[in-house]
Amino acid sequence: MIDTRTAPYAALILRLSLGIMFVMHAYLKLAVFTMDGTVQFFESLGYPGFVAYLTVAAELGGGILLIAGVYTRYVAAALVPVLIGATLVHVGNGWVFSAQGGGYEYPLFLIAASATQILLGDGAYALKPGNLLGEYRASGQASA
Repeated sequence: MIDTRTAPYAALILRLSLGIMFVMHAYLKLAVFTMDGTVQFFESLGYPGFVAYLTVAAELGGGILLIAGVYTRYVAAALVPVLIGATLVHVGNGWVFSAQGGGYEYPLFLIAASATQILLGDGAYALKPGNLLGEYRASGQASA
């Protein structure tokens, strides 16, 4: 049975956790590995270099949108292909993420967490897109 009193807060915790994780992964690629190093890594995997830029933009932008609670379901769904790519990169290293080169357990778990966020939705304290446009809704009705 779902506790409807606490479920919005569970979705909030998941949303914030995923958002922070994505922002920090983008930061890692920018500040630690540098963008040039990230591009070189992606190219060493056989991806075109521009995919590194798309990945960093998706992680940073998607993470910020998740933290804010804007289009949460769509953003979580859009980030799943990034996580699938990460899973495929690490699958040859085995299950445990602490293995050399990182295993695929962590990115696979993040796919499950993102799928859960898609099912749960925004949760508490989300900035609804309509609110950003100045449209406030109460009980499904637009108010003046």
